[in-house]
Amino acid sequence: MSERPPLAELLDLEPHPEGGWYRRTWASPVDVTLADGRVRPTATLIHFLLPAGESSAWHRVASDEIWLAHSGRVSIELGGDGERPEARETLVCDVEHPQVLVPADHWQRTVPSEADALVSCLVSPGFDFDDFELVADG
Repeated sequence: MSERPPLAELLDLEPHPEGGWYRRTWASPVDVTLADGRVRPTATLIHFLLPAGESSAWHRVASDEIWLAHSGRVSIELGGDGERPEARETLVCDVEHPQVLVPADHWQRTVPSEADALVSCLVSPGFDFDDFELVADG
């Protein structure tokens, strides 16, 4: 991922720690206080570009994610909500499946496809990197 793809340039996307390219495009102006007292926007939205042949690492987010297809096809492996991911189910986000739910606290990763894919991800309560866990190698 050393060179930014043309669509990432056009949309001003940055490298995402999990893989792919992203930019937050919206955050709700309304906040919610979580059970532990932390405050988050009620929802956030990003563009996420996964270039052909690339994938993302196993990771999980503390909130529900709705993936919304714009172009291409993203296959998302779900790995359960245990200590470590175990591939269990694959979801497809594309024009025929334009909305996909990844439940809160579930491991997920994308797998490579033959074409670039652009999606948006709506996260509620809103995304914060403090609520993001990337699987440790090994």
